[in-house]
Amino acid sequence: METHLRRAHTFSLLILTFSLFSTLSLSTFSPTDNHLISCGSTVDTTVDNRRFISDSYAESPLLSSEQTTPLTNQNPSPYSIQIYNSARLFKKPSKYAFEIKEPGTHMVRLHFHAFLSSNLDLSDAQFHVLVNGYVALSNFSVGKVRDTVVKEYFIWADSDKVVINFVPAKKGNYGFVNVIEVISAPKDLIADVGFLVNGNKDEKFVGLTKQALETVHRINVGGPKVTPFNDTVWRTWIPDYEFLKSSKDLSKQMYFDGRIHYQYGGASREVGPDFVYKTARVITNTNGSVLNVNMTWEFPVDEGYKYLVRMHFCDIASISLGLIHFNVYVNGYLAYEDLDLSSITDTLASPFYVDFVSADDSSGVLRVSVGPTNKTMAYGVDGILNGVEIMKMNNSVGSLDGKICAGMVLKSWPRGNIGALVPIVAGVCLFLSLAALMHRRTVGRRNPAAWSKLPTEVPGVGSNHGNQHLSGKA
Repeated sequence: METHLRRAHTFSLLILTFSLFSTLSLSTFSPTDNHLISCGSTVDTTVDNRRFISDSYAESPLLSSEQTTPLTNQNPSPYSIQIYNSARLFKKPSKYAFEIKEPGTHMVRLHFHAFLSSNLDLSDAQFHVLVNGYVALSNFSVGKVRDTVVKEYFIWADSDKVVINFVPAKKGNYGFVNVIEVISAPKDLIADVGFLVNGNKDEKFVGLTKQALETVHRINVGGPKVTPFNDTVWRTWIPDYEFLKSSKDLSKQMYFDGRIHYQYGGASREVGPDFVYKTARVITNTNGSVLNVNMTWEFPVDEGYKYLVRMHFCDIASISLGLIHFNVYVNGYLAYEDLDLSSITDTLASPFYVDFVSADDSSGVLRVSVGPTNKTMAYGVDGILNGVEIMKMNNSVGSLDGKICAGMVLKSWPRGNIGALVPIVAGVCLFLSLAALMHRRTVGRRNPAAWSKLPTEVPGVGSNHGNQHLSGKA
């Protein structure tokens, strides 16, 4: 308990320090790098006020067009979105190389929508995808489901290009893609430091920005689906119904029709849109007694990976300050004890977020919970949550999908028998990744307080200001 109290006190001081900084910009996000590609199309297409450029032009980032084929949906639905009626087919390894003006974290989105064309059924495709040397997809297939599949990644780019490779799983297979987005992420959308939740250990995790991340869940808790049209960074947030495991009698949804106050360093509209912070799910006590229960959400995840768990909070439930105190748990471990929103934001309806890193888990389920603490007040709110994002972190061989590193995926062509290479190459990949890890930890020890900075172009915010974000040391 003493460790938990010390941890909570430390977190409060950290967040309070950064909650005093100036207002973040509320302007529309305009990325420095903004590559929107309509693959296989011969014309540009505008969707949600965003212009997607055909990759058939001479200046296209596609570097191996002679090994690819543009395809068109021969029987499109009258309700289909135009950018999903074309695709680029790859029968041999091919790549796109996107020019980067500004180093830093970039969002990479790959859109896959299978259709029939030229006697080919794109749902039969099986291929690998590499992004800047990370394995993003291995032996990937969209299957027979005709819905669009969108894969989103956060990749650190410190060179002048982001390179995306498409490699058929073996000779005779093929790959495809309908749409590619490569966009500069908002500054500090991915902070470098988070808190590792692993039992009673109090550790920081340094180096998040240099990890490859894949978004696996993005949840609007207590609210409806949020589409890219209603999100500054063009994300999709889905409702939490299927993930909520607590009794619905113990929680209720909250809707807020007032103004969200982005006046602290914790969250901007780029971190989470109004539609997320204006809705929440709360657990409330009745009859003057505090319920000894938690609200819990369970998310399916792949085993053997760490996950970045971002939790969004905004007190839209209270009528005055100081009424909400609750605990936060990740995978059953106490991640934050006695969270007091008032002490962090000093005003109602002011959002902030906290980043946790979950330890490797073999259960295939990641659990997030909020519930009462010994400071929870009678007739009050026992817990609140507005949004959750869960991002897979690359494993020791630089993969987000499997145990083979990118170099061996490329070298396996044209044999395509990656499975037979596992015993040989796993050791090589592991050695290289361990060397990189030891270097990162050495750098982390030299500078344990690797605070992220607020965007320097925000009016009134100096370059020495940090963001309001939970930080720690690996």
